[in-house]
Amino acid sequence: MSEIEAMFAADATGQPSFNADDVEIVARHCLYQGFFRLEKIELRHRLFEGGWSHVMSREVHCRHDAVGVLLYDVQRDAVVLVEQFRPGALGDEASPWKLEIVAGLAEPGESVEDVARREAQEEAGCDIGELFTLHRYYPSPGACDEEVTLLCGLVDSRGLGGVHGLAEEHEDIRVHVVPFARVMELLHAGRLDNAMCLISLLWLNAERASLRAGR
Repeated sequence: MSEIEAMFAADATGQPSFNADDVEIVARHCLYQGFFRLEKIELRHRLFEGGWSHVMSREVHCRHDAVGVLLYDVQRDAVVLVEQFRPGALGDEASPWKLEIVAGLAEPGESVEDVARREAQEEAGCDIGELFTLHRYYPSPGACDEEVTLLCGLVDSRGLGGVHGLAEEHEDIRVHVVPFARVMELLHAGRLDNAMCLISLLWLNAERASLRAGR
């Protein structure tokens, strides 16, 4: 047995070594409060070899949790994608306009299913039938507290298209209904270069046959 195999064999459950009780928050400061919040946190935590770390400072980008929903038309084997400008991609040599799945931020007290259905209407003018939860994950836990929930929503893509979004949120969103085969070409060509697309479409590639068999 290799050293790596032995290490994992010692904890086959995959449970974390520590939890939130093993972190001591010394101080918390708000550095910026706008649509998002930036905090400076002074903390220390337990160490794997025993004892505690020195007090350290970390900046954390505080965001609302997000929900992404992959809109898939089983009958037509097509995916509904949205295209919009993304300021975080201003440095992208190809374009700061990105093809994505429908997504949005959760409001207080709103379920992930409600967010998915609301955003599908706002961004794509689309009604969702059955919903499946795919994954929950932290996009960047080293610097951001946002947790993302990914779902797949079954839809009828006939008649979908055009430009959507809320004017008060400065949204300008173009809807594309794309055959699955073309979506995978775009994925492998690097055109669908965001985590929500990558994760949800790789899931769809694995589960598509089962979804279509039950149509």
